[in-house]
Amino acid sequence: MGDLKTYISKRKAKDPEFAKGFESGYQEFKIGVILKIAREDAGLTQDQLAAKLNTKKTAISRIENHAEDIKLSTLEKFAHALGKKLEIKVA
Repeated sequence: MGDLKTYISKRKAKDPEFAKGFESGYQEFKIGVILKIAREDAGLTQDQLAAKLNTKKTAISRIENHAEDIKLSTLEKFAHALGKKLEIKVA
């Protein structure tokens, strides 16, 4: 992981466009990864979670891969369907 952090730091220093959009893009990506890991930890496929949420597998895929602009209510439903609760922290 250290190599990745080093690469990102160097790339930000060299490329202002990369640096400008990195943090927001990273946060959006990170939310999707957290949701995917939670689903997998619950032992559910995208199809199974979609059935619990009364939606389609493509909707679950979109949430996990493109979590930008996701509604808080969607996050709550997602967590509840996994038997979890949603906690939000400002740090």
